[in-house]
Amino acid sequence: MRKSFIIGIFAAVAAMLCVSACTRDDDGAIPVSAEDDSFVGTGFFRIAEFDSNSLIHLVSDTLYLRIDSLWSYSNCALKRIEIDTSHEGDALVFFPKIIIESDGKDCPSPFLHPDTIIKLLPPAEEFGDATVLRVRNDEGNVLDTVLLRRGKFELDTFAIYVDSLFDTVSSLPLRTKDSPSVLKVLDSLNPRVFYWRAMQSSCELRIDMCDSVVNDTLFPMAWSLTDTALVPIRKACASDDSTYCVANRWVNDSSAVGPVQERADTVWFTSLYYVEEIPECATMNSFRVAGYALGKNVNFIRELMVPDESESACGPSALKDVFIYDMGRNRVFPDSLDADSLYGTWKSAKVAPAK
Repeated sequence: MRKSFIIGIFAAVAAMLCVSACTRDDDGAIPVSAEDDSFVGTGFFRIAEFDSNSLIHLVSDTLYLRIDSLWSYSNCALKRIEIDTSHEGDALVFFPKIIIESDGKDCPSPFLHPDTIIKLLPPAEEFGDATVLRVRNDEGNVLDTVLLRRGKFELDTFAIYVDSLFDTVSSLPLRTKDSPSVLKVLDSLNPRVFYWRAMQSSCELRIDMCDSVVNDTLFPMAWSLTDTALVPIRKACASDDSTYCVANRWVNDSSAVGPVQERADTVWFTSLYYVEEIPECATMNSFRVAGYALGKNVNFIRELMVPDESESACGPSALKDVFIYDMGRNRVFPDSLDADSLYGTWKSAKVAPAK
């Protein structure tokens, strides 16, 4: 017993001496680099964009360049970010450079900077006659492009009343009054013939006897061009307030069918556009339709760039003094020849009643 106690004391003392021998006041994280390590060079980045990915930048505004996923060995090694520029045709191109200088000091921050925003104030003469701004990474790839314009932005929110007459195909082309307005046109007609056969249907469970009955033909909601549709022919009460059969107790007899018959139909293809006459060479910076419904007001939110006298660029609208937006496809109308024809249709179209 005594011998075991003495052995236990010696073991505890030995453990304390071992811990003391392995413990130092300057213990901590293992260094990533030695104190005499140094590195001078360039890092890289993955994402760069102007003005929060805006379509247009005005010369008179402050230019913001966001650089994301920026690698610089460590945050302590990032010395500075240089921005070089050069003119390439009608574009002013920006070349960000990530300058690294590591002196061996460790840094607990992550190596990948999540987001860096640089505020740029280039003098007007640096833009020159450029109409486009581009930013490239260290491999020469274009990361973002923004139009460079001279003028001002006009932000408007307004509503246009769209009458229920827009749902009447025979009235097309039809537009709302004045500019801006909504235009609906008939693109094409596609006549079709569908085939069907009458099929006898009998009632398993009557819940009321009718004074008189009539045929009730249940045509399908959708037709197929490849198959002949079987259309149940039921007997229904002639009086609307009487019930002849429990709805789920009708039995169709596919062996009792009539001859093949034809059902002619026409598919109407239409398009809906927003049309606005704008100042010459103006550009729509942003455009949004906040819901569309017949017989109601349709709300629009749009920001128009109006050029000043010093502006030499024009576009990118299809027509220099008309903006056309395809509301069905949610895109700006692209082709200038078709846009000119569509604008002529807009001018000659019937005007729907105003609210």
